Amino acid sequence: MELSKKMQDALNEQIKEELFSSYLYLSMAAYCESSNLPGFAHWMQAQSGEELEHAMKFFGFINDRGGRVILQALDQPAAEFGGPTDLFEKTLAHEQYITGRIHKLYALAVEEKDYASLSLLQWFVDEQVEEERTASEILELLKMTGDKGQGLIMLDRQLASRGE
Repeated sequence: MELSKKMQDALNEQIKEELFSSYLYLSMAAYCESSNLPGFAHWMQAQSGEELEHAMKFFGFINDRGGRVILQALDQPAAEFGGPTDLFEKTLAHEQYITGRIHKLYALAVEEKDYASLSLLQWFVDEQVEEERTASEILELLKMTGDKGQGLIMLDRQLASRGE
């Protein structure tokens, strides 16, 4: 079954959202670097790379289904944040937003009886559970430690180990 125009357009929109996510996390990494939080910056850079991989999953899927990828303009991401806690509040809120978008795509695939898209999107549904859990756990640690002091330094070191 060929990819419907409606599904193709929705998936192209999601590519934009995933690329924006990558761009946002890269901006957050830059903020962390300028705030002398190299571990947080490392974590955000890794997150940016993961979001780019997500965009490329959609990119490849559209092409594999005989569709046409049409890239869209990205908005400029925020550059300033109110400290590490604010940063992860915004990270969690953004991941919840992306989860909502994935759920809408899944519902569209159900409506279209597009089983190939459902298979792809199930992976994203599962991935978003992990994304939200991770952001929430870090946010809760920040609420316990605060944005200054030894606890923040220890968390920064912990985040530096992502991917090892």
